[in-house]
Amino acid sequence: MGIEELYKELHNVNASRESRLKYSEIILNDLTLLPLLIDIMFWVDDKISCRAAWVLEFVCVKYVYAIIPCLEKFTQNLHKVHFDSAMRSISKICALIARAHNSNDPNPLKKALLPRYKEYIIESCFDWLINEQKVATKVHAMESLFLLGKDSNWIHKELVNILVRDYQTQSAGFQARAKRILRKIKSTL
Repeated sequence: MGIEELYKELHNVNASRESRLKYSEIILNDLTLLPLLIDIMFWVDDKISCRAAWVLEFVCVKYVYAIIPCLEKFTQNLHKVHFDSAMRSISKICALIARAHNSNDPNPLKKALLPRYKEYIIESCFDWLINEQKVATKVHAMESLFLLGKDSNWIHKELVNILVRDYQTQSAGFQARAKRILRKIKSTL
């Protein structure tokens, strides 16, 4: 399947769990399609890009290591995404990457997530936190920053400043996650 065929297939994806799972299985069964899926996902002015992001999220939930060969393209282009539903999925993928990287178990992401890739993720997550994004995107960004901040003290300091500053004006979902993240940061000091 080429990029045109995959693009046509993505027209059939809908927001249902079953649909996203079905198409993620297609990608997982043929990982040569993953770079094409990511290309389509970064056609950020096309609504189909959101569907590609939904599918990639499900791929990464099932097998986050599938993204390793595409980390450079994925991380370098994070800042381009602007549709809310795509941003939510992409921020969740960042959190999945951060979790795997932070895991106590040896895994291929620990080696593959180069410092510049982490910088791209960190920069995008801070942007999502300080800009007007939906709460789900912000919550995943918080988690990513907390996990990646374990390697860099300045990240936790900046994250605490943002969470404390914005706490009163944000939603209950934001507040609940911020409280949990602040507690975790405090326990690591």
